Amino acid sequence: MKTFKSVLPKAAMIFLIFTVVCGILYTGVITGIAQLIFPDQANGSLIEVDGKKYGSELLGQQYTDDRHMWGRIMNIDVATYTDADGKAVMYASPSNLSPASEEYEALVAERVEKLRAANPDMDETAVPVDLVTCSGSGLDPHISPAAAEYQVARIANAQGIGEDKVRDIIDQCTKGRFLGIFGEETVNVLKVNLMLDGILS
Repeated sequence: MKTFKSVLPKAAMIFLIFTVVCGILYTGVITGIAQLIFPDQANGSLIEVDGKKYGSELLGQQYTDDRHMWGRIMNIDVATYTDADGKAVMYASPSNLSPASEEYEALVAERVEKLRAANPDMDETAVPVDLVTCSGSGLDPHISPAAAEYQVARIANAQGIGEDKVRDIIDQCTKGRFLGIFGEETVNVLKVNLMLDGILS
């Protein structure tokens, strides 16, 4: 019968081997391959122009002025957490309100009215649902082409440019379905706004 003392050296050796193989070699190889083949994605898909980082293609940013495209609703909280210096830490999260609740219904109705007021040229055109609801992560950087089109007139008026110019920018920032059949077309809000500001070309 094997004793604990006789098994321990073998177990420790196996543990050490798997730690080196899985924790160091595998991680190093995968990181190296990612840096060689997909360097932008491996480093967070950051948008950098002239040495200045403007954000990640993968994370939403909140815009609320008329000159820019608005993204999905973000549940921003700056009151719950603070850092070591006592400064507020901003974070976003999905909504946990039930879609069947009166509170959620009132919240969506309020958002619809805000969008209608900001986009009077759209009259009674239905407000795209992704402009009044939160994504699963609360940080979705994309909206639908319909949600982008809903804002074209407002942006063009505020920027002092033609609607066709705004649509051209939207087209450049629109990503098609994966392999042409999976998912939906999406518009990257941050890219659109950086192009509207002349930062991206």
